[in-house]
Amino acid sequence: MDIKNIAADGLWHNNPSLVQILGLCPLLAVSGTVVNALGLGLATLLTLMLSNLLVSLVRNHLPDEVRIPVFVMIIAAVVTSIELLLSAWFYQLYLILGIFIPLIVTNCVIIARAEAFAFRHHWLPALADGFFMGVGFTLVLVVLGAIRELIGYGTLLRQANLLFGPIADNWTLVLVEGYQGFLLAVLPPGAFLGLGLLIAAKNIIDRRISQRKSAEVETVIAAPASLSTSE
Repeated sequence: MDIKNIAADGLWHNNPSLVQILGLCPLLAVSGTVVNALGLGLATLLTLMLSNLLVSLVRNHLPDEVRIPVFVMIIAAVVTSIELLLSAWFYQLYLILGIFIPLIVTNCVIIARAEAFAFRHHWLPALADGFFMGVGFTLVLVVLGAIRELIGYGTLLRQANLLFGPIADNWTLVLVEGYQGFLLAVLPPGAFLGLGLLIAAKNIIDRRISQRKSAEVETVIAAPASLSTSE
């Protein structure tokens, strides 16, 4: 499968959050700030890449009857390794993300890509699919986290040092001085509203692109007809 099409699917046409509407539990629960969203997004991205790669490598040796349990075991092993790395190198962020790191094992996006794509393709397209699906998921997480953090706290990159270390101690951008905060934005209802707005924005963009293409096709079809009439 063409890498360009895989990228377009993961980032836009078949985005796991905006189109497939999968993985909503961590998407809505952890996207209160940019840093939290980015941390979970990167963990999910790495899980997608490694699980897709491993599933593709063993796909010719798996009977259909046991493939789903094997997928779950592979994903669980990958997530456990990532969880141990997070607890060792990013402990404070690991504490904030909490249960949502091990819950990556049950993320519908990961098992869906293993079943729908990795099990049916060579390792390189499978790895690319995991990467671009993970990037698409992470981008939505980060954008939603930025919207919620901006409205909820009036800042961007709160606690950036949890992910980037002491060098990021002064990275917090205070965009609204003296802002008292808007609690709804950082609560679950704010996450639902934010995701709904992102999905609506994507649908509007897709509709306008479709209308523009239709208008171009009609223009191309009408051009020869007008030439023949003039003759």
